[in-house]
Amino acid sequence: MPSQALDRILQSQGFGTRKYCRQLIADGDVLINGVPITDYRTLIETDALEFSLFDELWRYREHVYIALHKPANYECSRKPSHHPPVLDLLPEQMRWRDVQPVGRLDHDTTGLLLISDDGAFIHAQSSPRRHVPKRYVATTHDPVTDGLLEALRSGVKLIDEPAPLAAKYCAQLDEHSLEIILEQGKYHQVKRMLAAAGNHCTALCRIAIGGLTLEALGLAPGEWRYLEISELAQLASESA
Repeated sequence: MPSQALDRILQSQGFGTRKYCRQLIADGDVLINGVPITDYRTLIETDALEFSLFDELWRYREHVYIALHKPANYECSRKPSHHPPVLDLLPEQMRWRDVQPVGRLDHDTTGLLLISDDGAFIHAQSSPRRHVPKRYVATTHDPVTDGLLEALRSGVKLIDEPAPLAAKYCAQLDEHSLEIILEQGKYHQVKRMLAAAGNHCTALCRIAIGGLTLEALGLAPGEWRYLEISELAQLASESA
């Protein structure tokens, strides 16, 4: 089983600099199996490791995979322009872990957002070649019509796109809202497609990525939780 010095473990989990982590250990703030470990050089097996810090139990995670219900008026950027960064909704140690959003949602778009510190995972999920289906609920300015739905299903031409873009699925929910599934992941795609089809998007919420749904996660706006490795497989499946 892999093992690391305790100060390196704390640093890897986002609890600060090596110097600060060593001080936490020397002060007796880090407990394993209820026993304080005061020597930072102590080698600890990381497999299934749990430790207590400031009376809170933590589990060692080589990488973190986070599902967040993004509220409106947050930017998916570490250098935001006009609104606070979405990373402000996470504990401070996540910044030390250098997590970043997987793709982006506009500041006024809400819903399911993935966040991770696993570069390979971020790249794979962000790649348009994977055609990961993303499900949205869009609110429209004008009433939803059969002609609008047909245009979105058949494909609409967007500026700077060589070919029309079509929804994989599209259905009316009520007079001013529809559900739409896209696979391409183009910039502002839902809003631009609605505009090209003669309507205007007034609100947008992403409710699923692959088979991972916001409803199943049970997250209220602004809430987050870790995703387990077993749940990541749902990203490659279809939501019901």
